[in-house]
Amino acid sequence: MAALCCGLMVLVAGPVAAGDDDHEIARRALEAGEVLPLRTVLDIVEKQYPGQVVEVEFEHDDGEFQYEIKVLQQGGRLVKLDLDARTGEIVEAKSRRRD
Repeated sequence: MAALCCGLMVLVAGPVAAGDDDHEIARRALEAGEVLPLRTVLDIVEKQYPGQVVEVEFEHDDGEFQYEIKVLQQGGRLVKLDLDARTGEIVEAKSRRRD
């Protein structure tokens, strides 16, 4: 799990002030209490969707922060989750079988 946190991909969409980078925007949002820490979000996901987290993205679109998390479950099922980064609420879940 530590490797996942270290390899977190941070993608931010929308207007960004000159000199700001994606990681800086995510860090400021976390420090300001605008979003939940990744560990908290992963705990929520693991309880509802057990499996191996294979991808994490942090997005900022239209003033909203979201985590997009992909989980590979037993049997090859891939679940894509969109979570509200402020509350941890799962706002969308899609799944498909990987062969």
